[in-house]
Amino acid sequence: MPRLVISGNYAQSYAARLARVQVISAYPITPQTSIVEKLADFVAHGDLPAEFVKVESEHSALQVCVSAAALGARTYTATSSQGLLLMHELLHWAAGLRAPIVMGVVNRAVAPPWNIGADHTDTIAQRDTGWIQFYAESNQEVLDTVLQAYRVGEDLAVRLPVMVTEDAFYLSHTVEPVDVPEQAEVDAFLPARMARDVLVPDVPSRVGSFTGPDHYVEFRRVVARGMEAVLPTLEVVEQDFFRRMGRYHGGPLPTYRTEGADVVLLTMGTMTTTARKVVDELRAEGRKVGLAKLRLFRPFPVAELRALGRSVDRIGVVDRSYTFGGHGAAATEVRSALYGAPHVPEVVSFLAGIGGRDVTPGMVHRMFDALLQGEPGEVHWVDLEPELGVPVHG
Repeated sequence: MPRLVISGNYAQSYAARLARVQVISAYPITPQTSIVEKLADFVAHGDLPAEFVKVESEHSALQVCVSAAALGARTYTATSSQGLLLMHELLHWAAGLRAPIVMGVVNRAVAPPWNIGADHTDTIAQRDTGWIQFYAESNQEVLDTVLQAYRVGEDLAVRLPVMVTEDAFYLSHTVEPVDVPEQAEVDAFLPARMARDVLVPDVPSRVGSFTGPDHYVEFRRVVARGMEAVLPTLEVVEQDFFRRMGRYHGGPLPTYRTEGADVVLLTMGTMTTTARKVVDELRAEGRKVGLAKLRLFRPFPVAELRALGRSVDRIGVVDRSYTFGGHGAAATEVRSALYGAPHVPEVVSFLAGIGGRDVTPGMVHRMFDALLQGEPGEVHWVDLEPELGVPVHG
């Protein structure tokens, strides 16, 4: 198993090559472009025998994948920010047609104003389209998760598209050592796609045709059943991956030092690494804190969240996006998951790292202080500029 020093974007590219994708659709957008550039290089040099389709927009990029998947092909594309928003209509088509596309999304802020920093608004805004959503912490996790995403998405009980996301620049353009499996190892873990209910040339058939109220709801229920099958399928896939590759990323909600914790901070993506270090520092001081990483946002790991909440007093949820509800999107999901549980800890919403602002150890310390001290307020905007006239924890 070679170890390469590569970016998160190249980790996506290597994983797609190892997965033996058959159709790649490409449209450039910062900071995603180097993913499809590297795949173009693989195809041009004969390292990946795939159709590489250059299109005129992100909308077309996803349409190519939807059409190819409908013929039984294993497909891949990548995008970011405004590009993902342009795909919105076809995100619904991909899920509704049960097309197990895998798409790398480099999480980037949504305009206006223009910003290319890390922000989860682009994917969070697509949370109800029927796509499975993974949020990666490291470049190694990016590569491993793309491989697992094909196995999960193509499972006949699931058959849904998957987003594997990575924070802009923190992962997309930062290089780290990554263990890249041998092709034979991946082939044993990820066999060729078992296509079902696909179009066959010269055989009259159709997909996505009109249906009225008498049958439409049944189609939606079938998609919902596919999403319900994700968590048990992921458990099997991760255990098999661990057996073959020796790496395990902790399931949908991995925890760190939560035993005996009074408060737990829940994070997504790269800020988890910073928060883990702060947990170690605070534990060394005798403070009862823990950490949970929301690796899988769709479907939401309700049972795992309830198990975490049984023994803690407060859960702080850090959202790297803002939605126009009562709390951040992840915090709202946590509150919903805990509602009606035997023990319901207080949930505090933190909004941090928006637009690419660094989530520093000092900021994480302040969030833990707010949790431990029972600071009032359900929503905290962390580290706002004072001149904006809004309190740091207002």
